Amino acid sequence: MQTDVIDSLINEVFQTLDSPHMPDTPDLDALFSSLQTPIDNSAETESMIWHVWCSHEQPDAQTAMNDIMKAFDDGKIIQADEALAELISRWPTWAEAWNKRATLRFVQERDVESLQDVVKTLALEPRHFGALGGFGQICLRLGEPHWALLGFKKAIEINPNMARTMGDVITDLEQYVARATH
Repeated sequence: MQTDVIDSLINEVFQTLDSPHMPDTPDLDALFSSLQTPIDNSAETESMIWHVWCSHEQPDAQTAMNDIMKAFDDGKIIQADEALAELISRWPTWAEAWNKRATLRFVQERDVESLQDVVKTLALEPRHFGALGGFGQICLRLGEPHWALLGFKKAIEINPNMARTMGDVITDLEQYVARATH
């Protein structure tokens, strides 16, 4: 049963990525375009994208996110989890709220729930390279190297800067998947 749910969620991730839906975010569009240009400040551009993702126009939402990040950093996982549930219920279209909860659930080894939140994150922001990296990590833990490889490659396609940290993992996975299919 769990395998069927996992397979379904993995398929949802890639269906979401194939969807023509793109959020109306001109500021982010320019930053993502800049990420595709081999320039020295790609880390700065990536940081700016994260800043936009983690920001919200509603002061209450921003305060809640800041409190959640602090709770998470302080190891107050249950408090962060409860606060994320509240944040998501109040601002369900904030992709980063879903991504933060996916991350928290990954840390808790709640992989199915984490995958559900990754799906929601990507439905709201299909370019979320952080969610795709998390997806790859979940797939590795679930023994799905083929899907992990595809997730990591998609993350690097969106954010080539990630190749610095994921390049070796991708090479190893490519070799593993090639051996497994022969």
